[in-house]
Order: sequence, then structure tokens, then C-alpha cells
Amino acid sequence: MSKSILQEEKVCYLCGGQVGLEKHHILGGTANRKCSETWGVWVWLCGEKCHRGVDGAQYNKDLNLRLKQDGQRAFENLYGHDKWMEIFMKNYL
Repeated sequence: MSKSILQEEKVCYLCGGQVGLEKHHILGGTANRKCSETWGVWVWLCGEKCHRGVDGAQYNKDLNLRLKQDGQRAFENLYGHDKWMEIFMKNYL
């Protein structure tokens, strides 16, 4: 398992909870999920509320976009915009 580039502690990225955590790959789809894992573009989310809940990252488009933007910013701070575009091929900022 790769280390997240967005957080150091194993707590929910959104609410800070510590129970029922699930890994959320910020970029979905088979290829992007693998790249998210490889490059650490993922966060911990509490499963029932922040990940799979009605207003969670899986269903809330605004929240999903915010996480993509946070992921892109963190990645670009480490590797730059050109590398982001080479790997993920879409700008969310």
C-alpha cells in the first residue's frame, strides 16, 4: 500500500473520525485508481458517512471535485503540473 500524499494520520480526511475508515482513491476508474494508488493520490474516509453516505464522496459531485482538486494540488506541489497531466490527463483546477 502506498502512502497518501494528502494526509499522514489514519483519520477521515473530511471529518477527522477514526472508526470504519476506508481508502478513497481520488481518481476513479481502473487505470486512474491504479495510478492514484501508485502515486499516493488517496485519502482515508469514514465509510458510512463521508465515503458511501448520501452526501459522501462517492455520490456528492461537489465533494468529489473538491477531493480531486486537493489531490491535484498535493501532487503538483511534489511533482509539478506537467507530470500530473502526463499521468492523469485531466486538469481539475
